Amino acid sequence: MRFTKKRYFFIFSLVLGISLASASFVATNDRLFEIAKNLDIYASVFKELNKYYVDEVDPQKAMQTSVDALLKSFDPYTVFYPEDELEDFLLMTTGKYQGIGIQLSEINQQHHITFIESDSPAEKAGLQIGDQLIAINDIRITSKIETDPAQLMKGAENAPLVIEIQRPGAQSTQKITLTRATVQIKNVSYFGIIQPGIGYIQLDEFNASAAKEMKSALVSLKQQGMKSLILDLRNNPGGLLTQAIDICNLFLPKGTKIVETRGKIEEWNKSYAGLNASFDTETPMVVLINKNSASAAEIVAGVLQDYDRAVIIGQKSYGKGLVQVTRDLPFHTKIKITTAKYYTPSGRCIQAVEYKNGSAITHADSTNRTFLTKNGRKVVEGGGITPDQVVLKSQQSSFIHALLKQYKIYLFALAYRIKNPSISSAAKFEFTQSDLVSFESWLIQSDFTFESTIQSQVKTLLAATEKDPAYATLNQSLLAAKAGEKITLHQEIQANQEELKQLISQEIILHYYLQKGVNQWANTHDPIIQAGESLLQKPNKFQSILTLK
Repeated sequence: MRFTKKRYFFIFSLVLGISLASASFVATNDRLFEIAKNLDIYASVFKELNKYYVDEVDPQKAMQTSVDALLKSFDPYTVFYPEDELEDFLLMTTGKYQGIGIQLSEINQQHHITFIESDSPAEKAGLQIGDQLIAINDIRITSKIETDPAQLMKGAENAPLVIEIQRPGAQSTQKITLTRATVQIKNVSYFGIIQPGIGYIQLDEFNASAAKEMKSALVSLKQQGMKSLILDLRNNPGGLLTQAIDICNLFLPKGTKIVETRGKIEEWNKSYAGLNASFDTETPMVVLINKNSASAAEIVAGVLQDYDRAVIIGQKSYGKGLVQVTRDLPFHTKIKITTAKYYTPSGRCIQAVEYKNGSAITHADSTNRTFLTKNGRKVVEGGGITPDQVVLKSQQSSFIHALLKQYKIYLFALAYRIKNPSISSAAKFEFTQSDLVSFESWLIQSDFTFESTIQSQVKTLLAATEKDPAYATLNQSLLAAKAGEKITLHQEIQANQEELKQLISQEIILHYYLQKGVNQWANTHDPIIQAGESLLQKPNKFQSILTLK
């Protein structure tokens, strides 16, 4: 958001004018008076700062800071978008941007390509995950560069872009010329027949083309002989409400009530039903969710659960039952405001927390009401969608967290590819026990630093007791414990070997075959997908879950 001096004084005069005009309603409306009074105070504070503060006041920065602080006092989803961030807003809603289709990560003060969109200019030009970015259009990329390199990648469609990269294992850099294009981030990142008769769709987002992509995938799977379906909504953060409604409509008859929104402005309250003819109301379905399935993903899972249209498998979802509306503001800016909560057909709201002065207050489980599905099964409101069949994922250890935070699994995959120019197909790739031994040797030689939870807690206690004579005995005991509790790197690797093999396998496959390869591998290795396959192969058990009261 960029203001000239003239614009700033215009805005200041306008705010002050609104304040004075609103004050005339003091006798009849105390609320309007309070608004007017505080706007007047705010305008006066800014006027005095601008006039007398020792350094020059940046109006854009000051206003942005105050607006951000104001919105932070409500909830995390009420957000202001200045003009220079509108591209991010459009990406979120449409899934489109002009660029080359890569994601960058800063690792050890270097910018690495860590993800490449399928069918993007980057893939077509031969870029690889692991390539280090050296320059963009002759602008050298360093850790101190002021402009985000990702922004330098973007530009007008069909505009040329020259990047210089350093490929792992290569002796010299190389320059590659690309042509920017409109990159469409796919909602459906993968679909296919994963077992005879069992179709699988991974839906990652709910931007403007989600329902269209879903229907296209369903048509293809039907043509390939699909008799049952797994819809994977894990790690799906949600998106557009309209797309969630249209996707539910694919599996429910036209006219079926799908979701209801209720907020402060009664005329905005609305009940949404399916407007189109359904695509398939009979094919047995399993929907996969986890703790990162949110918003629109929870609407789809909750609606299909309420109508007993699908069995939900996985972990309890995130619990975001809030609806946002975007409003246009002056000077090409926007604000996204939480205006309502949504309710599934059974009448439940899955919102997990309430927000008071910006702080989240979690619902107590004892206060959550019980509702009934179409077949009379009990479902509970608040705190997200509870699966019909829970398949728990073990909590990530501090050791695994440290490896990911320091990009050690990514860096090992780089070293692995240098030594292995090719690997077996994604679906058949196996990270063996001997590979794990190689990983341990590589990790020992790297600069990996790790402190276990126990070591951290003992260190904290030692710091608290070493200077206090009253705790001298305890301090000696803690020192003895510290000497004996050291956990070796080998022990950590052995304790976490199954999860390590999965994470390293996926990272290595990503480097060779991109995300499509990771999906192909997961179909034969992911325990939650396998749980869905197993259930769909047992029709009687599947039906018993949907009819059990």
